[in-house]
Amino acid sequence: MNPEQATLDVAAAWVRGGTSKCWIFAAEAVQAAQLELDVLLENALGSGDRRQVDGVGGATSTTSKVAVVSPSSEPGADVDYLFGQVGIEDRVVEWGSNCGNCATAVGLYAVQEGLVAIEGETTTVRLRNVNTGAALQVAVATPGGRAPRAGDALVPGVESGGVPVELTFHGPFDFAGAFPTGHPRQIVSADGLAGEATIVRAGAPAVLLDADSVGMTGTESAQDIAERLPMLRAFRAAGAVLHGLIQPGEPAPNAVPKTGVIGPARDYRASDGTLVRARDYDVAVRMLSMHAAHPAIGLTSAVAVATAAATAGTIVHSYRAGRGNSLRIGTLSGVVQVEWTTSPEGSIEGVSLHRAARRLATAVLHVPTADDPRLLSAAAGEPAGASADSLAVLA
Repeated sequence: MNPEQATLDVAAAWVRGGTSKCWIFAAEAVQAAQLELDVLLENALGSGDRRQVDGVGGATSTTSKVAVVSPSSEPGADVDYLFGQVGIEDRVVEWGSNCGNCATAVGLYAVQEGLVAIEGETTTVRLRNVNTGAALQVAVATPGGRAPRAGDALVPGVESGGVPVELTFHGPFDFAGAFPTGHPRQIVSADGLAGEATIVRAGAPAVLLDADSVGMTGTESAQDIAERLPMLRAFRAAGAVLHGLIQPGEPAPNAVPKTGVIGPARDYRASDGTLVRARDYDVAVRMLSMHAAHPAIGLTSAVAVATAAATAGTIVHSYRAGRGNSLRIGTLSGVVQVEWTTSPEGSIEGVSLHRAARRLATAVLHVPTADDPRLLSAAAGEPAGASADSLAVLA
């Protein structure tokens, strides 16, 4: 590649998974680009501009996501994927978390691209999230033994249908591993405020705040959440310290810990105006996504909420209206159901959700490179400063 060229061409697929949209790149495509991975993605999505107007990002946390995919050489996995949460106003890519909606998209992509053999009416894809080491399983509908392009499965927060996909996060999520502070609930102090929270690490590190303890209900609108962002960010930073993600006084990452407010079921209006009755769900949840209210709930957050629901003494367990191994979560977009299996010892072995996915585009992106100091020199032939974490999946 000539370093003086203004753009380089990179093939990608754009896939909706659940309530997110994810740009998916084959590992060999980003390798061939010979540009530091972070820079490639920031330039491709248009980071540094809150509208991402000069890139293919969607200018929201749920539409500024990427995955880099390759066949896996790990036992028990078919496909590896590296998930990146790409900054919008900030030129940064966060590699410290996972995304279940993007995993749903990767599962459909793997079937469509022939990374796994189609097995019949349903094809199972075993995924390894390179960021966290998490093991996931995606069951993709393949009617007639063919890779589907469309389907009619619906999820709250999306009005159009997609290919039915069942996503399972594999545990075990036991108390010792899932509750890093050793407490099912505790008082957390943040910027002079005190609230009661469950600190849980399952799916992703999460801080689940008792709504009443922070003057909320758990059924707030997106605007209500926006007005409380300073307080919720402070609790997220305090939770990041408790999770060991940062030291006191350091800035918290944008993507983790997942931060939410938990309350008892009560009637509320979903974001589309639909009335959601208290009798139709078990617990009210409002989650943050980066710096705004999540339009529904991220799947890694749902795993954390489910793990807390199954554990006596947590905030979610105390508000839970139902019992058994399932939970109906009342979100901004409506009700999301999550199910889990347990071992004879009582630890959670897996958490499953029903989702939908659809490929939106197969594209060649024209990614700006000019005047970027991290651009590869054609003569040097080596990445300029790419982090080991970012390139791990490409090895």
